[in-house]
Amino acid sequence: METKRQRQTGEIIRRHFSELLLQEGYSLSGGALVTVTMVKMSSDLGLAKIYLSIYNTENNQEVLLTFQQEAMRLRQGLAQRVRNKMRRVPDIDFYLDDTLDEMYRLNELFGKLHQENQMGSEEE
Repeated sequence: METKRQRQTGEIIRRHFSELLLQEGYSLSGGALVTVTMVKMSSDLGLAKIYLSIYNTENNQEVLLTFQQEAMRLRQGLAQRVRNKMRRVPDIDFYLDDTLDEMYRLNELFGKLHQENQMGSEEE
């Protein structure tokens, strides 16, 4: 369970990292749309797990790999933005957040089952 301090720090990092992506994200992502969905902080606030949603590209893993390779430069940019709000900028690690893709896939699957009348009758 996250503490209040972890949630507050995660929100600060999410907000400022999103602004950083507005400036530098397009060149890193190769034209893909990248959004920060959430940030989870470790218990000692030394690591920020940044979850990204990536759209308009076929290869999400390639974009994620580029972000991981540029993590040090992105951390420095983040440090410039949060230096007055935090004593120590945490290390950052990137994860792919595919919950929206999974939702679309499940919605398509349920639609297909409904068309094939495999969902059962509505009276049941």
